[in-house]
Amino acid sequence: MYAIIESGGLQYTVAEGDKLLVQRLIGENIGKGTKLSIDKVLLVNKGNETLIGSPYVENAIVEAEITDEPLGDKIIVFKKKRRKKYRLTRGHRQRYTELSIKKIKISKPAA
Repeated sequence: MYAIIESGGLQYTVAEGDKLLVQRLIGENIGKGTKLSIDKVLLVNKGNETLIGSPYVENAIVEAEITDEPLGDKIIVFKKKRRKKYRLTRGHRQRYTELSIKKIKISKPAA
């Protein structure tokens, strides 16, 4: 069983037990050990059955837990203009949130 979720404008394929690096999640109560319910599920595949959302699958939730908030590799940005004595060096390290996928739930809609 796997699902495709949306987080930070990007799409990720996840299965139960996966660890996933996503763009940093910001919020008041978000930190290491926080449990999340992701409802932006685009597709769920369970054996031979596939549910495709338009844009999201109704009644589908992916439960995850934040395990870490690492920094990415350093990227050096260097700018130069020839013959003008202009040089500029900047560095950047992207912040990420590591999620551990616990469960993919699909509940039947009430009739």
